[in-house]
Amino acid sequence: MWRHDEPGWWYGPNDGLMSRLLIPAASIWARIAERRWATTLPFRAERPVICIGNFTAGGTGKTPLALEMAGIVERLGRSPVYLTRGYGGRLKGPHWIVPGKDTATDTGDEPLLLARRAPVMLAQNRAAGARTIAAAGRTDHVIIMDDGLQNPALAKDFVIAVVDGRRGVGNGRVIPAGPLRAPLPAQLARVDAIVVNQSAGPEAESMAKAITTRFKSLLSAPVFVARTMPTGETGWLQEKPVLAYAAIGSPERFFRTLRSLGAKVEREVTFPDHHPFTEADAKSLLQTARAAGAQLVTTEKDWVRLTVRAGGGDGGAVGQLKAASRPLPITLVFDAPDAMRLETLIASAIARHAAVASSSRAN
Repeated sequence: MWRHDEPGWWYGPNDGLMSRLLIPAASIWARIAERRWATTLPFRAERPVICIGNFTAGGTGKTPLALEMAGIVERLGRSPVYLTRGYGGRLKGPHWIVPGKDTATDTGDEPLLLARRAPVMLAQNRAAGARTIAAAGRTDHVIIMDDGLQNPALAKDFVIAVVDGRRGVGNGRVIPAGPLRAPLPAQLARVDAIVVNQSAGPEAESMAKAITTRFKSLLSAPVFVARTMPTGETGWLQEKPVLAYAAIGSPERFFRTLRSLGAKVEREVTFPDHHPFTEADAKSLLQTARAAGAQLVTTEKDWVRLTVRAGGGDGGAVGQLKAASRPLPITLVFDAPDAMRLETLIASAIARHAAVASSSRAN
């Protein structure tokens, strides 16, 4: 299996030498993060801000929760709008995503996927993005901030941290000695809820339960468990062998999901997170799939990254790869009581924002 660029020892069972050697560098990283929080005065947006982030570098399942959050906002009678920095794209924003015109080269992959659900504002300067959303004049907007738990520039009304239900926070150390983006206690103090994303597989439930129990012992905020589930019919996965490829933070979660659905995965191919697929990558995947008689399968996030700019013909091998690949749409599913409680918490956060805004206007 080709490996992505995340150090395996971040999540290793032992306290390895490399991690210990990097503790001094991790201490510097931690001090920088804590100084940013201490010295930055956050901008208070005119619209409520629901932030979905994670404690660690790499993938935990933020995007599926961000997509699910749009439905929660709509059930509360409001209109969702996403705010994202567009990691991996060339645009700095503020920029409203234009579906069918913008490509991953412009915006990164997450904004293109989110734009299939609701309007997306791309802005590396989050405060500027929030101002631009307010300038649109929609008073019913609720901002769903994709990532940004560690970003102090914009005040949040509710913060949810998504945790991988199999890997947790790894060795518990800060980058580069471990996967944490900042010291865990400092991050826990800034969240209002945690969602443990339970993976597929026979051991997934017990592993997620252990991680959930640990976090419940660390803070009084609610800790929910959500399961990654495919959307739509999945019988096609069993029709022929599968060549699965992914360029996400935790590709193993994707591969386990495929196997749990009965797919015969002949080969797993991983690339670095947010990898821009090249012609050489595409040709290699296409040739390998043809030789094995396999169906190419990837994540929705990777599939949208294969978008070719309008007017570019068939897009060469990258365009052919997109045509030959099938994405596996997924969602996060909560048990009914947890879903109701989370919706209640979001409703309360929106109401608090309205009360603060009303008080400010009165003064």
